[in-house]
Amino acid sequence: MLYIVIPEEFRSGAEELIKLFFPRNGYKFIEKTDILDPNDIFISLDINDENDKHEIKICLKHEDEILYSESACIEKKDECNRIRSQAKVLLYNCLSHYTGKKLPWGALTGIRPAKIVRSLLNMGLTSDEAYRKLTDYYKLSENKARLTVEVALNEMGFLKNAEKKVSVYIGIPFCTSRCIYCSFPSVEMSKFGNLVSDYLEALHKEMQWVAHWIRDRNLKIDTVYIGGGTPTAISESHLDYLLNFVVSVLPLENIREFTVEAGRPDTLNFEKLNIIRNAGVTRISINPQTMQEKTLKLIGRNHTASQVFEAFGMARALGFRNINCDLIAGLPDENERDFEETLARIGELSPDSVTVHTLSVKRASRLINEMEIIRQTDDETVNSMVETAGFFLRSMGMHPYYLYRQKNILANLENVGYAKPGCEGIYNILIMEEVQTILALGAGASTKIVYPEENRVERVFNVKNVEQYIRRIDEMIQRKIKLLDT
Repeated sequence: MLYIVIPEEFRSGAEELIKLFFPRNGYKFIEKTDILDPNDIFISLDINDENDKHEIKICLKHEDEILYSESACIEKKDECNRIRSQAKVLLYNCLSHYTGKKLPWGALTGIRPAKIVRSLLNMGLTSDEAYRKLTDYYKLSENKARLTVEVALNEMGFLKNAEKKVSVYIGIPFCTSRCIYCSFPSVEMSKFGNLVSDYLEALHKEMQWVAHWIRDRNLKIDTVYIGGGTPTAISESHLDYLLNFVVSVLPLENIREFTVEAGRPDTLNFEKLNIIRNAGVTRISINPQTMQEKTLKLIGRNHTASQVFEAFGMARALGFRNINCDLIAGLPDENERDFEETLARIGELSPDSVTVHTLSVKRASRLINEMEIIRQTDDETVNSMVETAGFFLRSMGMHPYYLYRQKNILANLENVGYAKPGCEGIYNILIMEEVQTILALGAGASTKIVYPEENRVERVFNVKNVEQYIRRIDEMIQRKIKLLDT
């Protein structure tokens, strides 16, 4: 057992990192070292005032012998986030020394690593200097550092003047079935389909208020993203009604991108795709996740690989020229050959962009309760899958344009969006980089208000439960009024 003495205010951030070295415990936080036996090994992190500086020191000890120590100083004018960042780096170095383990993302545990690079570039550093900061200070592997810098550079053009506009997210929390790994606020049509009409009426009401707020401030909508759930799980008439009021209510004159998640191929037909096309949607997502029939059944997706091809064929015939695919690396019981076969079949589809997710075992998913009976992909295999996907998609003429990470992600890896030039998902970039206010509508939606001058983001949440959202729609609007009109 490794004992850790660390100030209380740093524990939550530190524990994220510690768990990557000790996924099944193996450590324990304590208040002070005088309760330990002589044979116990412990790490202590101390922060001391030194005139105009804070000294941060970490030490690994066993039987009064110092096995590792390191220190750093932070000027008090730079404290707060700098102290936390430096403390995490020192902790990483110490844990890496103790375990002999190096993590691909080094000391970084945050969701948005490209934001760090963008910040460094805005400070005047070159891309090479930003790369060295990632490898030398944050201890990223060379591959992850290169990927992060490349994504940050590819994002730059899409972020220009983005803070002067707003985007709109619309959540449709209905699905044909719930995938084993899903943690999104969604309900199955077989049980809750009777709520769709009332849900759309509530959504319409929330949208009318948002449109009024946007027009009152003479703002322009940059992107619209309709996600879920699976928006195309609802009927043709409901989908037509939804898209008609989106187009008629929101001021879309200056929109750069209009996306609809048409995720489940078994929910698609010619009529639904035609409704989407006629509404002016510029980008859709048809998401197989895998092309292995055995895995599709295991994870609870009620469609076949052939239905993915059928859906793509219909979409292309209707003129869609920007179609995304989502894939997941590390799905249960899949090996490298399975994943390579999936990639080959995706290549046959010739999508315009592909988002490669690494499986994340979320607390709100069914998967977390079935880990004892489902074989989890080992770190080496899932890392190979992710690397293979990158090489394959680059060979198709795609480049990485957005990147994010999640808690409990296999092998401490990442999710990356690849796209052909001109087919990047702009909303994906905006939501990750947090440079633009995003007004989110629907059950479980989270609105982000960005204050660029203050480098601050405020959030307001809608309730996740669909029935409560319908009943409490006026309250959801009042929550937005309280934040947006103050």
